[in-house]
Amino acid sequence: MLDIQRIRQHPDKVREAMKAKGEKETGLVDQVLETDDNWRKTVHQLDQLRNESNIRAKQIGVLMGQGRKEEAQSVIRETGEMKQEVKRLEELARDLLGRRDDLLLRIPNMADESVPVTVDETGNKIVHSWGSPLEAENDDCKPHWDLVSGGGWIDFERGAKVTSAGFPFYVGPAARLQRALIQFFIDKAVDKGYVEMMAPYFVNEQSARGTGQIPDKEDMMYVIPRDGYFAIPTAEVPVTNFHRDEVLKTGVLPIRYVCYTPCWRREAGSHGSDVRGLNRLHQFDKVELVKLVLPETSYDELESLRRDAEELLEALELPYRTLLMGTADMGFTQSKKYDLEVWSPGQKKWLEVSSCSNFEDYQARRMMIRHKKESGKTEIVHTLNGSGLALPRVMAAFLETHQLQDGSVAVPDALQPWIRTDKLLL
Repeated sequence: MLDIQRIRQHPDKVREAMKAKGEKETGLVDQVLETDDNWRKTVHQLDQLRNESNIRAKQIGVLMGQGRKEEAQSVIRETGEMKQEVKRLEELARDLLGRRDDLLLRIPNMADESVPVTVDETGNKIVHSWGSPLEAENDDCKPHWDLVSGGGWIDFERGAKVTSAGFPFYVGPAARLQRALIQFFIDKAVDKGYVEMMAPYFVNEQSARGTGQIPDKEDMMYVIPRDGYFAIPTAEVPVTNFHRDEVLKTGVLPIRYVCYTPCWRREAGSHGSDVRGLNRLHQFDKVELVKLVLPETSYDELESLRRDAEELLEALELPYRTLLMGTADMGFTQSKKYDLEVWSPGQKKWLEVSSCSNFEDYQARRMMIRHKKESGKTEIVHTLNGSGLALPRVMAAFLETHQLQDGSVAVPDALQPWIRTDKLLL
């Protein structure tokens, strides 16, 4: 969530930032400021009353020592009334602080100044591209669902029978390719200094709130009501919460983690060609990159995070482009986001396979992840994450891009040590 000081000092900027992200409830800023003002007044009144009560309490002993018992009894009655009022004010202060923080959770992060202010996705900017997408007139290039249907590599029908649509089976070479890609992504990240992690697949409400899934994306998550758990929509949630409520030692930042998990998303409202095949699943595999960094280095870390994801696509010889997302298309919690889109020659369109985001202190403030500076003071860290990479659409583009005329799929040199073959036979 945003620093309350930021809202106190620049309320108009916060309102404009909300509008830039398409948020209409800018009155939340006024509600936050009003509640915050009432809380501060209550705390001030409480401090004064506690101080006065302490002074009166000391008087009791003096009066009793002087034999002025009636006056002492009067002071005792007054201090008793003060204690009751202190208790009331303490409860009021807690209530006001809780209400203020609940309101703060509903205000989105402010976009960085380098992010274009946009009204829709047409304002996103292509900042980098690599490779040459196959031309649309290449009619021999099949979409991945046609490629895998004959050999039964990916079984959508049986997945729908066992669970429902969006839960496919990967069989034989497809399972082997999926496993090789996951290991390839993890090993490449470890080579760059990321620490490998295995994380829980289910999180509690506090963890979902910490990374901003609540109160923004509740409808996208699968819920286990009996136990109060959420199936993770991304490894970002458990991994970033790993250091929740901690003060990190001086000099340990940056911290970089890589984590593979299956992910679950309800994808409510999705329909049409965008959900065909592997384009949009309810359960999918993803390798996530997470960083906790010093505030002054976070935007440099974002650029290196983006390159870590881009280099994976280059190694797989998959043409892609990188977009700087505008305010209308970047999400509730991000301050700056890049999307990586891979070219799907069988579908003749771009598919998103990674989002690389800087959240500044927005998530870490919710989770109270701090680090101790050399001065001894503590400071909220900055958090970042990016897909490195999401498997379904990478798999789709991989199969379509590297399909051969004999019906097999070529394996790029970079991946061969992980899959131990240069060709997958359909």
